[in-house]
Amino acid sequence: MAELREVVEFLDAYLTIHEVPDYPGALNGLQVSNRSPVERISAATDACQVTIELAAEAGSQLLLVHHGLFWHNTAPLTGRTYRRVRALFDADLALYSAHLPLDLHAEVGNNVLLAAALDLQMEGRFGSHMGIEGLGVWAAADLPLGELADRVRSACGGEPLVISGGPAHVRRIGIVTGGAGDMVGQAAEEGLDTLITGEGSHHTFHDATELGVNLIYAGHYATETFGVRALAERTADEFDLDWVFLDHPTGL
Repeated sequence: MAELREVVEFLDAYLTIHEVPDYPGALNGLQVSNRSPVERISAATDACQVTIELAAEAGSQLLLVHHGLFWHNTAPLTGRTYRRVRALFDADLALYSAHLPLDLHAEVGNNVLLAAALDLQMEGRFGSHMGIEGLGVWAAADLPLGELADRVRSACGGEPLVISGGPAHVRRIGIVTGGAGDMVGQAAEEGLDTLITGEGSHHTFHDATELGVNLIYAGHYATETFGVRALAERTADEFDLDWVFLDHPTGL
């Protein structure tokens, strides 16, 4: 077992949690504390009622998530927020969240791990967001768009939406997990012919087709299970703990 303080100190340092900018309400780091030492870690993409209850059932003392409880500067503890926090308290379950620090991490980041799952060799970084330069990654390739779509289907476990705005044979592929469809313009500016992400707005169809970029939507949830799994495994290895991933897909 390990003291929660020790685990949090490790995570904060490993993810450089206090150095990476993010949305004001993301509140990266420890969001809810507990009393017990950590013996088992649960990992989930989202902190929601289901994953909190599953972590409690799994006998975990710490829940690691990519999308935390709070996305506003203030959040009254009423309604469903109260129910979630009450469930954490009742289970003596701590909650730790890492959003953009996990997306861009060089070892356990969503972007680098999705590239690896697609059997693509990362060449560098691209794109800026929230003051972060190089949030996404890009890879060189030499394959038909259809084959790339097949790889995405296999890695992410669902049918991707492919907007064929670019060449039928792809050579420079950008990857930004989650909801990064609006970065298709940056992909075009940096000479990429394809962008893989989770989801995007309606207008990105026209952006992609008019800018000459293939845009592949693989699902917000599906593209963001990689990092939190790897983070839980890395943390468990560090402290010799058990861990489990709680799969609760949204279909989005």
